[in-house]
Amino acid sequence: MATSTAHDDASRTIGFPPVVDQQSWEAALAELRVREKAATRELDAIAAARRRLPMVEMPEYVLDGADGPLRLVDVFEDKRQLIVYHHMWFDGEEWQCPGCTSFTSQFTRLEFLDAYDARFVIVTQGPIDEALAYRERVGNKMTWYSTANSPFGADVGAPAGGGFQVNVFFRIGDTVYRTYNTQGRGTEQLSHSFPLIDLLPYGRQEEWQDSPADWPQSPTYTRWAGAEAFAQYADKA
Repeated sequence: MATSTAHDDASRTIGFPPVVDQQSWEAALAELRVREKAATRELDAIAAARRRLPMVEMPEYVLDGADGPLRLVDVFEDKRQLIVYHHMWFDGEEWQCPGCTSFTSQFTRLEFLDAYDARFVIVTQGPIDEALAYRERVGNKMTWYSTANSPFGADVGAPAGGGFQVNVFFRIGDTVYRTYNTQGRGTEQLSHSFPLIDLLPYGRQEEWQDSPADWPQSPTYTRWAGAEAFAQYADKA
């Protein structure tokens, strides 16, 4: 099915979806729906396999929180399950990783996890006082902990100067086990921003995406907001 083109205000040729009658649109949507349902079933099967993964016992770690040092097991509070997002950190930088800053800014209400016996928190390599100051500066609503004085981050794939990670842990009494890890695009399923953008006709508008000719596209990440843009969400009271 051919696409159509038009000119924007800058006289640049851009594409847009072809205009068809209602019956043709419904037929094309029904064809796509078959693939979407197959993908949903595959994701269900992957989730089922994830629930059957074994787990590995972790040594005891001490992290730093807003109220001082605490054991990793104490980060669970009264929950049995814990999701950790490892926020990238660069010493001496006023504004930290824009991707991590943007990604974690989505999670403003996490109380729904209480019903699932779980918490979702941030752990970073930044010193706790600097990490908490950054949290406040960008208006982040998640609970932050620091692994600056602990080998925990490095041991689970998020060393100083390293990339972002997601790790999942399970607690039996005072013993903590690691059950799952992902990084890179594997973290997208935690987000609502990418699924929303992927619904749009133009999608993410990044060069790596398979899009029709004349669709607007830019280098990867260039449409992402800088970390400083999130300062507007900080509590000004």
